Amino acid sequence: MIPRTALSTVQRLARGFPIVALTGPRQSGKTTLARVAFPGKPYVSLENPGQLAYATADARRLLGNFPDGAIIDEVQRCPELFSYLQGWVDERRRMGDFVLTGSQQFGLLSKITQSLAGRVGLVHLLPFSQSELAGAGMAAASVDVALWQGAYPALYDRSLSPEDWFPNYVATYVERDVRQLLAVRELGLFQRFLKMCAARCGQLLNLSSLAADCGISHVTARQWLTVLEASYIVRLLAPYHRNFGKRLVKTPKLYFVDVGLAAWLLGIRDARAIATHAMRGALFETFVIGEFIKQRHNAGQPAELYFWRDNIGHEIDLLFETGSRLQPVEIKSGMTFSYGWLDAAKRWKAFAGDAALDPWVIHGGDRSFECDGGRGFSWRALRESPA
Repeated sequence: MIPRTALSTVQRLARGFPIVALTGPRQSGKTTLARVAFPGKPYVSLENPGQLAYATADARRLLGNFPDGAIIDEVQRCPELFSYLQGWVDERRRMGDFVLTGSQQFGLLSKITQSLAGRVGLVHLLPFSQSELAGAGMAAASVDVALWQGAYPALYDRSLSPEDWFPNYVATYVERDVRQLLAVRELGLFQRFLKMCAARCGQLLNLSSLAADCGISHVTARQWLTVLEASYIVRLLAPYHRNFGKRLVKTPKLYFVDVGLAAWLLGIRDARAIATHAMRGALFETFVIGEFIKQRHNAGQPAELYFWRDNIGHEIDLLFETGSRLQPVEIKSGMTFSYGWLDAAKRWKAFAGDAALDPWVIHGGDRSFECDGGRGFSWRALRESPA
């Protein structure tokens, strides 16, 4: 197993909460992490029809089988368990008692909010970060390979190539999660919607255009996008709210949680095709933003990342608060650093005034350095968590 940065976070939360919940996309390593973090706890998978039937028929009795707690996988499949868990952990008052995992935010997070508020330490586990892969000596040799391969654990734990794994992952996801959450009659149409989302990666979300291109209604497109978010396939990056005297765009931008999945949906079948692909810049942006999200989630923190764009097109790719100030980040896929890349951030800094820190530029080259008015980071520096 490649060591996970979130392991220490999970163990820390288990010392202060009676329940620890791990959520994230399917095949991101949640079960493996739970069993490594709590090797002595019994394991129950509600993906198993027999165990699911048992839990549904008599949730109280199921919990009674585990006097020292347990790991319960895909717990959202049995909503009845949550109410019993509340009383169970309140009575026992033991920290790290139960560990829950789930791959659908709809089922897991809504039940945590309703039944287990204040009793759960929550960790969002996404596919491998660059620092995790580098620590295991498995980081990509080039940026194009990193964009093509993505970071799902199966692509590093097994002898699998992206062109073999991603089609099966998408088919399984559509068959299992989409059928559970939506009454989709034409699954092929949903897969087209998924590919159209990939084609809009890194762009402002235009649901009307997306719906029209897929031949579905605006309402259906919104429902489907909500499901993609809830199952950790896509991520919407919110615009930053302070306007600094400017009229702002209020529409979020669309990204994929895993850049390799986005590349596969775009029809990219080998790393060499990345170099000249029209979507290379958008994929690199997806990759970098994904790394910042992973760094925060692995530490048990909310992402709280934004972009900034005014109504005439001035834009900062990534913006986050650090103390009382704001860190602007420009993301450029080019391999040769250009001082012109800092222009947009310097213009924004003039708007933001004292709230602004010197900008960063994360680029596709191999050198990191300081320059007048900012810092340039190679994509390789993401292995060292510059944020």
